This record gives sequence, C-alpha cells and structure tokens, in this order.
Amino acid sequence: MTDQPTPTITLVGHCRPDVFALTAAIRGFIPKAEIKSINSVSELSEPSDLYLVNRVLDGRFENESGIELIRDLPEGSPPAILITNIEEHAQTALEAGALPGFGKADSRSPKAEQALRNALKMESA
Repeated sequence: MTDQPTPTITLVGHCRPDVFALTAAIRGFIPKAEIKSINSVSELSEPSDLYLVNRVLDGRFENESGIELIRDLPEGSPPAILITNIEEHAQTALEAGALPGFGKADSRSPKAEQALRNALKMESA
C-alpha cells in the first residue's frame, strides 16, 4: 500500500475510550489514515485496509471473542490485528489468521507503529 496515501483502518469492537486512545496513537504514526469504528458484525462489510480487533468485543457481535471473529472472517477480508496485552491470546490470534499486533499498553510504541506499517505494507517513517 505504499502508493495509497490514505489507508482506512477499522477499529472493531472497541469501547469509546479505547477508540479515542487508539485513534490518537494511529494518527501519531499515520497522520493521513482514515479511522473508523464499528461495533456490529454487519458493519464488517464496509471497505477497509486493516481491522484492529479488540480481544473482547464491545457491541453487537455473535460472540464476544475477537479471536473467533478473526477466525471467521471470510476469504478476501482485510488483514486483522488483535489488540491484546496477553501474549497467549496474541499467539492464538496469529494461529487464527491475524497479523502480529500489539496491546493497548503498547499502542504508542515503535512496536505498534511497525505492526501497523507492516500490515498496511507501508514503508517505515
């Protein structure tokens, strides 16, 4: 996505305070990113370049597991990152098809920036 100046990042199943914090962190790394927040499975059909999925989904989903949501994404869906501070859950998400991610505690770290840029196929700043 190096040639795409405005990636769309969708925050999936996050509460309002987390949406605010993640949006601020993402804008620090990718100022031109369009950031959307969704809280229902029906909204997953909206165009996106990357899903940042909460470990415990907030909203109207079939179950509350972000890992299960990632596992159930249809072929051709945008790549997904599970947002979790728990290493065991991060590993399970990778096994379910997620890309390497980060936890909320690391959302403003170089690790988070690199995970986002890698997922979006963007060069490092």
